[in-house]
Amino acid sequence: MTDVQLTLPARAENVAVVRHALGGLGEALELDPQTLSDVKLAVTEACTNVVVHAYAGDEGPMEVAATVEDGALRVTVRDEGLGIVPRPDSPGLGLGLPLIATLTESLELGKSADDRTEVAMVFRLDGHVRPVL
Repeated sequence: MTDVQLTLPARAENVAVVRHALGGLGEALELDPQTLSDVKLAVTEACTNVVVHAYAGDEGPMEVAATVEDGALRVTVRDEGLGIVPRPDSPGLGLGLPLIATLTESLELGKSADDRTEVAMVFRLDGHVRPVL
């Protein structure tokens, strides 16, 4: 079951939309503030990577899906862009993925079944998590 699913154009202003949606999900799940902060920061980094790197200056879709299962929140960010490859002209320092890795229980990078670039993040949820209705 997907608790939240968004598909938005990969634009900077839509990163804030994703953060807001995950904040609402976190409140509905009654996540502790530190876990919610980690989720929002990691997903912001993943979405920012899509905006900056995926489409080489063009625009394409950015999909974010979040599910809760077995005491964990799984957030997957997908795009139809260039894939996760080093860019010599990159405007960033390349710290986004290592930062995401430190904030998550697990991080998976790769391609989805339909060949979209996929960053899957799992966050362990301590204590009781209220199901989303």
